[in-house]
Amino acid sequence: MENGSQEWRSVRVLCRKLIISSKEPGLQWLIGSPFFPPFTIISTIRCLHTLPDDPFSPDYTKESVDLRTLLPRGFDIIGALLPGDSKWEQNAGKAVDAARRMRNFLSGDDRGISDTVGAVADPTNGDIHFFISEPENSLILGAVTTVVYEENPDKYMYERGCLLRCELAVNLPIYVPTYRDSAAEKALSSATEAVAAQFRDPEVVFILEAVNESSKEVSQPVMLRGMELDYQTHLSDVLLKGVAKEFDVNAISCSYFCPNSRPVLSFTYGESADIIQVSILLSKSGNSPKAVAPLAVYFPASEPARLLVVSFKLDILCYAAMDLPAVHAVSKLIVPGLVDQLTTMEKTLYPNLFTQHPQLQPYHFCPPGFVHPLTVIYELSYGETEIKQVDIRRSLHLRLGLPLDRPLLLIANAMKFSITKDRTGSTSTRKGPALLKDVHTEIPSSGVSGGIVSLFQGSYDYHHYLQDGFDDSGWGCAYRSLQTIISWFKLQHYTSIEVPSHREIQQALVEIGDKEASFVGSREWIGAIELGFVLDKLLGVSCKIMNVRSGSELPEKSRELALHFENQGTPVMIGGGVLAYTLLGVDYNETSGDCAFLILDPHYTGNDELKKIVNGGWCGWKKAVDSKGKNFFLQDKFYNLLLPQRPNMV
Repeated sequence: MENGSQEWRSVRVLCRKLIISSKEPGLQWLIGSPFFPPFTIISTIRCLHTLPDDPFSPDYTKESVDLRTLLPRGFDIIGALLPGDSKWEQNAGKAVDAARRMRNFLSGDDRGISDTVGAVADPTNGDIHFFISEPENSLILGAVTTVVYEENPDKYMYERGCLLRCELAVNLPIYVPTYRDSAAEKALSSATEAVAAQFRDPEVVFILEAVNESSKEVSQPVMLRGMELDYQTHLSDVLLKGVAKEFDVNAISCSYFCPNSRPVLSFTYGESADIIQVSILLSKSGNSPKAVAPLAVYFPASEPARLLVVSFKLDILCYAAMDLPAVHAVSKLIVPGLVDQLTTMEKTLYPNLFTQHPQLQPYHFCPPGFVHPLTVIYELSYGETEIKQVDIRRSLHLRLGLPLDRPLLLIANAMKFSITKDRTGSTSTRKGPALLKDVHTEIPSSGVSGGIVSLFQGSYDYHHYLQDGFDDSGWGCAYRSLQTIISWFKLQHYTSIEVPSHREIQQALVEIGDKEASFVGSREWIGAIELGFVLDKLLGVSCKIMNVRSGSELPEKSRELALHFENQGTPVMIGGGVLAYTLLGVDYNETSGDCAFLILDPHYTGNDELKKIVNGGWCGWKKAVDSKGKNFFLQDKFYNLLLPQRPNMV
């Protein structure tokens, strides 16, 4: 090998972490895109399938099946990372060889990537040594001298490119000989091959249109015919040659469907990516210069057969550069992506073709830490909580380096494409005006000297009196606190249920036998115990109850509350007397005992104006006794604090 003394180009890193887990070292795939400058690492994915006698040698056949489903077209393997010792260059050579072999297993060389990165992680300190191979010879490596970590990877991704989405429902009738079920595999394979061939039929029509509801710039849909698509040109050639024609359909690039300007702050986990919807129309009637009568053709079966109708719901995402011609976006990304997904579904469906009715559905996710979407195909004939589905998600969490106590890949977490946006740019499916989120972010400091602030983790909607045109003033504060807590579970994607109304909360308590039927529609108060019952009933969430004999003793619970926010991270309901509040955090000085509580007050009755709420003290730090000697918490009332527990699930 060469010693790599020559100075090579730098590596740019977009992902927030490169080493998935130092506790479970193994080979990781480095993901890039042919639309980015060489040696740009977008994400890293753990290799799960390895040879029995060598945990660092991939089982390329099994790995390629998983990665072909998971990685949308427009992304590919540009390298690999291995744990290593002082023989950095030798281990980097192994990583480069593994990456090249995997790339060939996935799709040959048609994705336009030839340069390869070999990375080696030092097991003692986690330092990563990068090497780059020459395109034609992986034995010649050069050490990378500069590694650039992109500060705003989402912005980097979606200023340069966009997403293309194509959905297609396919029903395949296949005839299987009654006494030869073994012929079903060949019949299914032939039927899917025929569908794949139709995607490249000269008569097929692709309609491209923008999906950007928030933009005032609306482009006209574009129709492309199969005869206009060049299927023979490799993507690498497209990237080199660019657009060959002007002032015709071939001159239209993906940027035509995207707005010219977008706010920088809108780039978050792909939610603001420009999306191009691609629809497919197949010609079912041929053109004839002569008028002819309808014709029916009879094909007699050579032996008794039965009809099976196999349904596919294809749904793919692709990533394309803004300047990529639309014709090539379809021919080099959309069509191969559809074929990949169709083939994967066919192989998954066949083993259960006669015994079950598999319901395969693709979903797209962009979990925290990733700046590009990932595609997962779920089997919907069994529920999300069944062990088989849980095992599939756990395996995906391990591959992607996601925590094993967060349900980041539940269907409720899938990317939403038919969305509305409120005035802040936040997505919402709620009917009526959007609620304020995270109003505490504008609150000044607590005033506790030398304290340690422990806050809830995540995001919430602020629910308070008189919202939704419903008058609950004087009795609904605990209901509103519960709504805020449930909004937290919804926004953290632990549930997909809508935040319940007062009546729905009351109905839940009646259904579990805690209240009589007359309770529904009443104005009766509820407390922490009832809130815990509702969370268990509607979300399956367990809670702890903290009892305090009087408001004066609440500061003594500061350390315990701080541990709750650090370990569980959920908002807390405080109920005492006839008042209920939502607790978002504590600021506690363990030495002096001084403390303050970040209170979100549901008793507010005004409009959702952030400045008015903050200036009015409806969300703010409260001390048990303020500078004027006034007690915030009632001294003659006991308090119950509801501490919802974060579900430990995937």
